[in-house]
Amino acid sequence: MDSFIYSLNATVPVFLVMLIGSWLKRRGILTEQFVSAANKFVFQIALPAKLLLDLAETDIIHSFDIRYIGFCFGVTLLSILTIWYLAKKLLKDPFETGAFVQASYRSSAAILGVAFIENIYGNSGMAPLMMIGAVPLYNIFAVIVLTFENTDNHAKGNERIVRAAKGVATNPIILSIAAGILLSLMQISFPPMIDKTIRNLGVMASPLALLAIGAGFEGRKALAKIKTTAAAATIKLVLLTAIFLPVAVALGFRDQKLLALIIMLGSPTTPTAYIMAKNMGGDGVLSSSVIVLTTLLSAVTLTFWIFLVRSMGLVQ
Repeated sequence: MDSFIYSLNATVPVFLVMLIGSWLKRRGILTEQFVSAANKFVFQIALPAKLLLDLAETDIIHSFDIRYIGFCFGVTLLSILTIWYLAKKLLKDPFETGAFVQASYRSSAAILGVAFIENIYGNSGMAPLMMIGAVPLYNIFAVIVLTFENTDNHAKGNERIVRAAKGVATNPIILSIAAGILLSLMQISFPPMIDKTIRNLGVMASPLALLAIGAGFEGRKALAKIKTTAAAATIKLVLLTAIFLPVAVALGFRDQKLLALIIMLGSPTTPTAYIMAKNMGGDGVLSSSVIVLTTLLSAVTLTFWIFLVRSMGLVQ
């Protein structure tokens, strides 16, 4: 019972904020324009600010765990390439490929993930180290996959490579991670006024993102392309964690490191997957459907995974 209560305390508050966002939308307090602006603000400003400070304040030199970061990197890369290969082989509609691949691997590690870990430990814990290994790959391959699988894009191979490289180089999350790592390695601190300004922007990332996710929920889209949506959701919430969590345990990862890995593997698809798919000519309907379904079901699946490792004494 203690483990079950622990798991509910980790998941329920996050989803209550999302439900409040949905309720506020139905009441007309939050609008479609708010959801669009909030997602853009979180993606371009609040989340980069939070990641920048989280990484800048992480003593990477002393806490750097190449084995842990390497595991996160390797698992993420293997997952992406495997899903991409299978999607190209099995999906009947080529237009769905880019959105399916991105939605199946791209976790809300930096938004919902940080919210979960903060709710449990009071800080971001090992999330920054996990994000060093995973989040850059999330964003880099999202640009690459959507660029190369865009069936409306008739550009030649070299032009697509240039477009993908430009998208990667200008991604705000990638830039903030790189800047945060650099600041940590150089042990540079911001002046108090700058630090507080960035911190005030960063603290808005998780709650605003959760409100926007709830307010942006559209039930009709959740019913579209249900088979493909269900397949992507199963991969995202169940299969990746079921495959790689035992490997992580066997390698000796425990406590915050193991919890961060569960977030990396089993958290729902990030809302930015829809934004990127829509803006890059991908399947926005499929992306939206997977986001809706994984967001709803992750309340159950994440609670199960956290409960499992907690009851086994692997997470304190």
